Amino acid sequence: MHTLDVVTETEIEQLRTEIADELAGLRFGKVFQIDPMSLAIDFFPHSGRYLFISFGPRLGATYLIRRRLKDLERAAVHQTPFAIDLKKLLFGMEFVGVSRIAGSKAIRFDFRDVHGDVVSLAIQLGRHRPNLFVLNDDDIVIESGKAGTEPGQKVGEKYAPPIDEVVTSDEVSGNIDGSLSDLLDSESRSRESAEKFDRLAVAARRTLNNEIQKRVKLIKNLENDLLKHGEPGKWKRYGDLLLANMGNIRREGDKMIVTDYFDGDMPDVEVPVDQNASPSDTAETYFKRYTKARNGVAAISARLDTVNLEIASLRSRMSDLEAAILARDEQTLADFLPAKKPPMPKAKVKKELAEVRGARRFISSDGFEILVGKKAVDNDFLTFRVARSMDTWLHAADYPGSHVIVRNPGKKDIPAKTLIEAARLAAFYSDARELPKAAVRYTQRKFVNKPRKAAPGLVSLSSFKTILVEPQIGDLTAT
Repeated sequence: MHTLDVVTETEIEQLRTEIADELAGLRFGKVFQIDPMSLAIDFFPHSGRYLFISFGPRLGATYLIRRRLKDLERAAVHQTPFAIDLKKLLFGMEFVGVSRIAGSKAIRFDFRDVHGDVVSLAIQLGRHRPNLFVLNDDDIVIESGKAGTEPGQKVGEKYAPPIDEVVTSDEVSGNIDGSLSDLLDSESRSRESAEKFDRLAVAARRTLNNEIQKRVKLIKNLENDLLKHGEPGKWKRYGDLLLANMGNIRREGDKMIVTDYFDGDMPDVEVPVDQNASPSDTAETYFKRYTKARNGVAAISARLDTVNLEIASLRSRMSDLEAAILARDEQTLADFLPAKKPPMPKAKVKKELAEVRGARRFISSDGFEILVGKKAVDNDFLTFRVARSMDTWLHAADYPGSHVIVRNPGKKDIPAKTLIEAARLAAFYSDARELPKAAVRYTQRKFVNKPRKAAPGLVSLSSFKTILVEPQIGDLTAT
């Protein structure tokens, strides 16, 4: 048998032997999530092969695969909760054996921890009931890859394989030369390669069809624009007739009756006009309309020719694409795919300064960092280079002094105790130090502005509150 649908007794036994020989004495390691219902499990010490388990809707299968670690890491997707729990339950446990579950297309892997407790994996093979279960010592289901609905398939129940998964004697085939795992892995990779090619082919067709349809739509829009411009020669003729008949024009409502002197029979011609417009103004309007239409028709016609050439080129490329798809020429197919967008540059993370130049550093009782400027230029650097918009800014009211910043990286509400401690520092490091009580203004840094050409340390506040405190450092210690 040479398909991924491994269900015969001979094949199950051959896989069981291969896996048992390869994993004997190894310990459960890292889990790679290949897709939502496929896993590759590493065992340590690493043997160069991984245990692959699939329990998706199309097929339940397990065999050994050979991959480079970086290829697995590149192919892995975000782990499902089941995969995370599986690693937590089995990590570091020793593989002690794999056996066939009698009378079914399921096999069982047993793992033992350092205390001798056993946890097992039951894998249901084939296309009918693929699933993966984690069993405890008493064969009770404690986790499942997919929710089971039949008896013995639900969490908390004693595990039992589906009764219609029994292998019949008609399904028994002869031995397969070589490694069945390698054969299945090769088939899987070939199938994945073919599916990848088909996906690329669909994407390339879609890309070319979209480009063609864009241009077909553009042609319709351009043709509509041509209709809106009308016939340039008609507008010029009206203008010429009006100028040639200035002395004998008859007006009838929204029409002017003129004689066509350019026709040998000199018939009367009706020219549509605005009832309030003079003949000369109407003639000028028609000449302007003629110029606009003439230029527009020329530009649109040239654009139509260009777009039609582009459509012909794209349809030729579509023929080349179909030939490449028929020949399964992946290298040529790649030329038809849209170029990958370069990765967006990662935003530079602003580094936190361990020591802020020109500032004293305190830690409040609530654990908030408080920075106190030393000189006027240090105050500017602290307020406008170090502080963030949601940090709290403080300064003694009406007295020269230090700018004080309460760092707030979590953008939380500043506790009242921290606010009072910061205000006391602002009062202490100001000319109000000797006062029994001092007023301190505080606000968020985003409300602090630097007036144009203002001296160092001078700021303006668009919003603030005031607190009255005793100037002191208190129990705080500079760090």
